[in-house]
Amino acid sequence: MDIKQLWLNVKDLWNALDEHPLLHSSLGLLVLLVVALLLGRVARYLILHAVKLLGRQPALHWLNDLRHNKVFHRLAQMTPSLVIQFGLHLVPDLSKTATLFIGNVALAFTILFVVLAISALLNALLDIYARTEHARTRSIKGYVQLAKMILFVFAAIIIVATLIDRSPLLLLSGLGAMSAVILLVYKDTLLSFVASVQLTSNDMLRVGDWIEMPQVGADGDVVDITLHTVKVQNFDKTIVSIPTWRLMSESFKNWRGMQASGGRRIKRSLFIDASAVRFLRDDEEVRMTQVHLLTDYISRKQAELKAWNEAQGQSAQLSANRRRMTNLGTFRAYALAYLKSHPDIQPNMTCMVRQMQTTAQGVPLEIYCFTRTTAWSDYERIQGDIFDYLLAVLPEFGLSLYQQPSGTDLRSGLFAMTQNTTTAQALER
Repeated sequence: MDIKQLWLNVKDLWNALDEHPLLHSSLGLLVLLVVALLLGRVARYLILHAVKLLGRQPALHWLNDLRHNKVFHRLAQMTPSLVIQFGLHLVPDLSKTATLFIGNVALAFTILFVVLAISALLNALLDIYARTEHARTRSIKGYVQLAKMILFVFAAIIIVATLIDRSPLLLLSGLGAMSAVILLVYKDTLLSFVASVQLTSNDMLRVGDWIEMPQVGADGDVVDITLHTVKVQNFDKTIVSIPTWRLMSESFKNWRGMQASGGRRIKRSLFIDASAVRFLRDDEEVRMTQVHLLTDYISRKQAELKAWNEAQGQSAQLSANRRRMTNLGTFRAYALAYLKSHPDIQPNMTCMVRQMQTTAQGVPLEIYCFTRTTAWSDYERIQGDIFDYLLAVLPEFGLSLYQQPSGTDLRSGLFAMTQNTTTAQALER
């Protein structure tokens, strides 16, 4: 059987179907569906292959982002529904109602894939933006999520209006009566969006900032800013998700200023035992002049005190009328000189050693300065080295650190008392 004869037989069979309209239209729809699916596969292959070839060129490298986010894949999926829309008039014996219904369904699928393509395009643009310098400080993920949300809402309205063959304006007019319900349902979304805009426009938060928010257990670096949440990676590598609106309604600490300044503050006190504070003896003053960090201070202080005491005349013979150097004041001057000469302390920022109000735990001597680095590990090392040294040098000034009695102290005291009692009893015998 040749091809011509086969075609004639098929044609005769097709003409014979005119006596059966329902079967005729069903076969026509089946053929149209098969053709639409085949053309869809062909279109998908051709589009993706062409985009892959074009993406190899450096100038068109951005096409790879669109391809990876399936933008062209979604566009190719529109082909079957478009073929059905434009091929319905070729189906014989198809009623107007069926034509209208099938056409509306095909149009709804077309709108759906267009919306999915736009959503994929937004994801691709987000990936492209993530490679720019601005992405390190300004995140637009929240805006993209909001745009996608609005897109899907309007797409749903249009698809429903298409399926029921009504104007979308009719459905949109009904949303006015539901505005209160919509506001209630999307309350957190709206609050998060407003908070996201405020945080971004006022430059209150960036990706990479170290923030501290104890009420939610956050103490670490911001790794992601979205419409609804801000993700913070704590230093123990745990992830805390904070609702965006809470960052506007509650307070949090941002350490960006410290990191940008180039120096991190040391603010810690040494609690000196008040009973150890006294005047320096003459031999101690002579010994202190040999300390390099105190040479200038001792000379200047001695000259100042000598002038003061001479001005007092005979009354200076009384100890209460005479000014003298104290071991605590001398140590304070030594600590300040030590900090200023330390290679890891920032010289262009505040540096001081101040005496705070005396408490039941002793005399607080606060160290206030800034390190040259903001790295956490280096900061702790520098701080530890400074206080280790100051604690070790305290006895040189006749000072001691205040410490509440421990078990060892009590045992030592009881042992001494026992020894003294035993010795006294032995002498009495």
